[in-house]
Amino acid sequence: MASLIFTDCSSSTMLRHNHLNRRNGSYLPRPCASLRSTASGRGCTLSIRSSSSPFAIVINGKAEAKKIRDDIKTEVSRMKESIGVVHGLAVILVGENKESATYVRNKKKACESAGIQSFEVLLPEDSSEEEVLRSVSGFNDDPCVHGILVQLPLPSHMDEQNILNAVSIEKDVHGFHPLNIGRLAMRGGEPLFVPCTPKGCIELLHRYNIEIEGKRAVVIGRSNIVGMPAALLLQREDATITIIHSRTENPEEITREADILISAAGQPNMVRGSWIKPGAVIIGVGTKRVEDSSDARGYRLVGDICYEEARKVASAFTPVPDGVGPMTIAMLLLNTLASAKKIHNFQ
Repeated sequence: MASLIFTDCSSSTMLRHNHLNRRNGSYLPRPCASLRSTASGRGCTLSIRSSSSPFAIVINGKAEAKKIRDDIKTEVSRMKESIGVVHGLAVILVGENKESATYVRNKKKACESAGIQSFEVLLPEDSSEEEVLRSVSGFNDDPCVHGILVQLPLPSHMDEQNILNAVSIEKDVHGFHPLNIGRLAMRGGEPLFVPCTPKGCIELLHRYNIEIEGKRAVVIGRSNIVGMPAALLLQREDATITIIHSRTENPEEITREADILISAAGQPNMVRGSWIKPGAVIIGVGTKRVEDSSDARGYRLVGDICYEEARKVASAFTPVPDGVGPMTIAMLLLNTLASAKKIHNFQ
C-alpha cells in the first residue's frame, strides 16, 4: 500500500465569454461547447489524443494566462475611460514564506501589466492576529480596493478562519469566505467568487476542449484552498468525483481509474506513470522547491507528477512551472475585475 503525506498547496464588454460564463455578475467556469484553439494555435478535439500516441500534449498555462490577462487589461482600460475607476487589489502577507513571497511578487507584476493598482501590507511573522484584522478592516473600508487577498498559510498562532471571515464577501477575490465556499457547495448556488487555483484548473480544461461531463475525476488532496473546491467545481461540471487524501488506502488503484486527475499534494514526483490511466488528462497543482546546485537560484520547482513517466501515458498534462501557477494569478485578476464591475454596476 502506498503511503501518502500531504502538504496543503496554498500556492478571465468583453472578456472571452466563450471561455467564461457570467451569471448574475459572477464568473463561473462552464462546459465548453465549441472548438477552441490550443496555445500553439492548433485546433483540438474533445479527445486530445489516443492512448497509443507516443507523448502527451503539454497544457500551456502560461500562454493561456497571458491571453486572459490581455483581455482583462482591455476591460480595465475600458472601465477607467468610461467611469474613471482604477481597479485595486490588496494583499496581506504575514511572515517570510518563500513560496508566498514569490506568488505575491508575481501578482504585483501581473497587476501592473493589467493596469490594476496593487496595495500591499507586509507584516512580520510574530505579528498579532489583531494587526492582521486591522489591515483587513482598512481594506474593507477603502473604496480604492476592489479585492482583498490574505496570503495563506498564516502563522500557526493565528486563527486563519477568523481572519478569512473578516474579509468583506464583496471583496473576497480568492473565494475563501465561508459564504462563497458554501454557495459553491450548494447545488444551484451562486458564489460571488470561486477560488482561483481550482478555477484556473477548470478553465484550462475548457480551453483545451477537454470533456468533463460524465468523466471519472480524481482529486489528490482535500485542502480548503485547492482540493475541496476543485472537487466541487468538477462536480458542477457533472464529473464523477473521488478524493484521495492521507488516509486513503491504495491510492494508485483509484488514480488508475481517472479520466481527469488533479493533484494538489505538494509531494514531488508522487504520482508515477503506473498511477495513470492511459489517455488520462493530468493537472498538477502541487509544487515543491528542491535544492539544485546546478540551478542559478539554488533550487528547482518539482511537481506532484513524475512528468518523464506521465507524458508517456497521459493524453495531456500541465508542466511545472508554467502550468497552473500563471492561471491562478490570471483568475485572481479576473475576480478583481468582476468585483469592481459589481461594486460600480458597470456592464
